Parts: sequence; C-alpha cells; structure tokens
Amino acid sequence: MSWTDLAKNGRILIVDDAMENIQILHQALRDEHEVLFALSGEKALDIALQQTPDLMLLDAVMPGMDGYAVCAALRAAPALRDIPVIFVTALSQPEDETRALEAGAVDFISKPFNVAVVRARVRTQLTVKRQADAMRELTLTDALTGVSNRRSFNDTLDAEWRRCARIGMPLSLLMIDIDHFKLYNDSYGHQAGDLCLQQVAGAMKRCASRPQDMLARYGGEEFILLLPQEGLDGAEVIARRIIDEVRKCAIAHASSPTAPRVSVSIGIASVTPGEYSDASALIRTADGLLYRAKQTGRDRYCMSAED
Repeated sequence: MSWTDLAKNGRILIVDDAMENIQILHQALRDEHEVLFALSGEKALDIALQQTPDLMLLDAVMPGMDGYAVCAALRAAPALRDIPVIFVTALSQPEDETRALEAGAVDFISKPFNVAVVRARVRTQLTVKRQADAMRELTLTDALTGVSNRRSFNDTLDAEWRRCARIGMPLSLLMIDIDHFKLYNDSYGHQAGDLCLQQVAGAMKRCASRPQDMLARYGGEEFILLLPQEGLDGAEVIARRIIDEVRKCAIAHASSPTAPRVSVSIGIASVTPGEYSDASALIRTADGLLYRAKQTGRDRYCMSAED
C-alpha cells in the first residue's frame, strides 16, 4: 500500500513515553495507516498542530505533560478539538476510564492490550470521525459556491490569529466584492447570478492555493480571503491575480458602469497579531479599504488610504 493510500486510511499519532510501546502499536497499525509518534505530551501537540492526525493513541501517565493535560489542550484549541483520542494506558480501574472519558477521550484501552482489539477500535473511531467530518463539512461550506461559509471563516480566523501571534508571523485579509452585482441580477436573472457567483468563486480559488489559505463567502456577493503567514506584499500579488483571473472569465455585464464584463473590487489589510491588535480590527480595515476601492473606480484593489 502506498504512502498516499495509508494517509487516506487515516493518520494516527501515537503518544507514549516508552519507545517499546510505540513500536508495538506502530507494528500493529503501519500496514493500514500513516503512523506518527511522540515521546511527550508537548511534542504531541506540536506534531498535531503541524500534521493534524485523524486519531491519537495517548498514554495517560507520562512525565511532564500527562495524557489528561494533552486532552485538555486539544479541547482548548479550535484547530485540534475534533481529533478523537483513545487512551492506551496501564491504568485499569473504572475510575481511570471514567476520568479519561470525562477528559474527552472517545475510548479507553488497558495495557497489556490485544493488537486485534486495538486495530478494530482504531477502525471504528476513524469511521466515526469520517462521518462527523462529512457532516461538519456540510455545515461549514457555502452550498452555492462550494467555498467556506462565514461561520467556518470566523472559526478559522480565530485559530490562525492565535497561531500567527504565537509564531510572530503576519496575517493578511482580502475583502472582495463583485462590482454592481445587483444590476447583474436585475439584467440577467438570479439563475445567471448564481452561476456568476460560482464562476467568480472558482477564479478566486485558483489564485490562492496554499493549504492554509481560506476563501469564504462572507455574504451575498462579498467574499473574504484569509492568508495566514503572508505579508502585505504577498497579499497584493494575490489581489492582482484575482482581478486578472476574474477579467479572464469574461462574464458579460452590459449594465455595469465600470466595465462591459464582471469585475471585482478588493480591500487588503495585513497585521502581525499581537497584544495591541485584534481580528475584528483587521476585518474593519480591509472593509474600509474595499469601500475606498469602490469609491475610486472599482475593478481594482486598495491597500492603503493613498491607493
């Protein structure tokens, strides 16, 4: 089975301070799954943030950060809270299992464990997670355009804001509006308007293809693009691409005072999150610059008051 196929079957993070336990579990799971490992709770959280496992097999008793503290940290992080955790531990009393489940674990396996039982429970929890992910995707995606919806954007902005603040990296935002969209609907009808939204969304998605980039429909004909770890210069490059890509779509808009085709206006804002800034201020700045782009002719972007 290829590495890609293993990843599709589920990425599993094994966390145990004893290498022999990791080796046994790795041997049991490596033929069906992509397997990562960590020897401490702190390292497990670092790996989880970078590689997002589908399931964590977690020892309860470890020096430093124990399994219960790891669970608490996972539940407190929006980007990690949906990772299911199976405790695999030498603890075996009913109160130990109760404590694990109350901490957020989905299952509890006592050592010494049966390998076949571990495999079966892993498969079960991965199936449950895939079903939950599918349902979550439905609730976080805009049904018309297929991009993220506003709720999904708000959750992601919160997580990326904290992450960029922690690592000292910039966060950029593009507020994007389809010019004279009401006139387009009035002229061509709402069915054509829906198709226009889909085409413009597709054009924007082609311009921001990094895994961490997030395009969302913010409301009506307004979209928002989140660019984690991207500064103002990089955000400007993407804004230019979007304007050019929408122009290339050549969607006729005979009633537009701006151009004979559909165009977009963009406001660009960027900040390095820190103690004296907040995400809502970033949105307000981008929105104000979008308004300026509209006031100064549309079919353009603004990134400062002088643009």
